Amino acid sequence: MNSIRQRAGKLLLGSLKRNAMVHRPSLSVTRPYSILNQLPPARRRIITPWFATFLLGGVVLSGYGGFILYQTLTMWPPEVRSDLRNAVRAKHKGDLESSEQHFHRAWNTIQTLPIDLLGSQPYLKLTGMAVALADVLELSNKKQNAYDVYVHALKLLQQDQVKATLTGPERLRAVAISSKLGELAKELKRSKTEEEKWLVWAVEELLRIVKGPSKDDSSEDVDYRHQGSFNLPMLALPSWISKTDIGAPLEALGSFYAGSGRLDFAMPLYLQAISLLIPPAPKKSTPEDRCRGAQLMGNLSEMIMRGAPTPETLHQAEAWASQALAVTKKARADASKPIVQCEEVYAAALFNVATFRDMAGDKKVARSLYRDGLEHARSIGMTEGVVEASRALHRLDMGDGAEVKMS
Repeated sequence: MNSIRQRAGKLLLGSLKRNAMVHRPSLSVTRPYSILNQLPPARRRIITPWFATFLLGGVVLSGYGGFILYQTLTMWPPEVRSDLRNAVRAKHKGDLESSEQHFHRAWNTIQTLPIDLLGSQPYLKLTGMAVALADVLELSNKKQNAYDVYVHALKLLQQDQVKATLTGPERLRAVAISSKLGELAKELKRSKTEEEKWLVWAVEELLRIVKGPSKDDSSEDVDYRHQGSFNLPMLALPSWISKTDIGAPLEALGSFYAGSGRLDFAMPLYLQAISLLIPPAPKKSTPEDRCRGAQLMGNLSEMIMRGAPTPETLHQAEAWASQALAVTKKARADASKPIVQCEEVYAAALFNVATFRDMAGDKKVARSLYRDGLEHARSIGMTEGVVEASRALHRLDMGDGAEVKMS
């Protein structure tokens, strides 16, 4: 049994680092798949669509009018246009020091202006300025300063006199910023309590948004740990909320609990995210969403294998891995053209199911799946997948692994 655990540990446990961000790799959430453990950051980005897309849409672009585009400067008050123009130009030239100075001045100025000067959904513009400044600070490796800016921006959105006036997209901005603070808290090695605080607030605020006001139940009374009343895929969601808006905070908090060994908290969050991506009939989802769901199924399989392996846990983990493979196969068949993420997830799923068959002593099926995984990894240029599958096949050919047969 120890050798089973060692084999599973080597192949299924991630390093708890996935990297994706708008401009460069920086996020840290659970990496789900064994053959991707040693991927360089540039390749890892392909496997992490949820959180990256969430931050890109929720924090940087959504609702505040294409901030990076010069043509939209007229949407900003005249008092900040000059600094804003200079900040963007300096950033594109790589002059981060100058860009920071101009963004900082614009951020300070915009906070002194009457909020009605910012037009409709003013807090998207106000916090958008903060996010732009924080992004430059992160690029300059001033993460603590960026963290402080994000905290200030979130506090603006959490003020009692402001909360009642926020539109849906503005509340989603708060969710995105809080999620980002959870990620930065980890990078800055803040306490687990502080990291958890931001991630929990993001999820609970998201559930408040989705739940909406009720005559019998205050929309503020939401606890993410009691999700029985939130059948997310069956709710009639507002048109301005996407699956990514909802799924990313759930996955981020799930990843936090998975990394902390609190699987009883992590698994329900992943299951909610999966149910959004692959909803029950008659609802349908895109091939890309199904591949994202398969990716999270791989997360569940990996989490189950973190404990002492037993025949029961091995069966459960293999069931999720097999489901991930089946979902990905169907999604690839339904896609009108190859989807990069699906191709990567498919290679990983082949390898993971092969691993479980290998541990179960089913060498014939394991060898076939390893070979399929090797060929697919080679066809998409996944070097690490080629290496891992080749090693597994070599070990089988050498007769190694007999000791991992399950009793």
